[in-house]
Amino acid sequence: EVQLVESGGGLVQPGGSLGLACVGSGFTFSNYAMSWVRQAPGKGPEWVAAITTRGGSTTYGDSAKGRFTISRDNAKSTVYLQMNSLKPEDTAVYYCAARELSRPEYDYWGQGTQVTVSS
Repeated sequence: EVQLVESGGGLVQPGGSLGLACVGSGFTFSNYAMSWVRQAPGKGPEWVAAITTRGGSTTYGDSAKGRFTISRDNAKSTVYLQMNSLKPEDTAVYYCAARELSRPEYDYWGQGTQVTVSS
């Protein structure tokens, strides 16, 4: 059974920090590039960050640059998203997704974790 399980969401004040984690199982984690995608209430999905299979390269959406950091630990089959200087507009459900390098779209998605930024 393939699973991606996110954790670490919660309520944080503007300017604060929060770290998310996503653990994969049921597939060869190290063969997949990983991404974080978020969806705010009433809005469509927004790509946040991506990382290559061994963590050698990372890319970010414009809203995440300079504030968020994606990383991975293949020994733990886990991808992380460290979020700093959080803003109310970062409020969303955050999902992790896995993509095999030979395929153009994501193969697996997690259930999501809620992040709320509010005073």
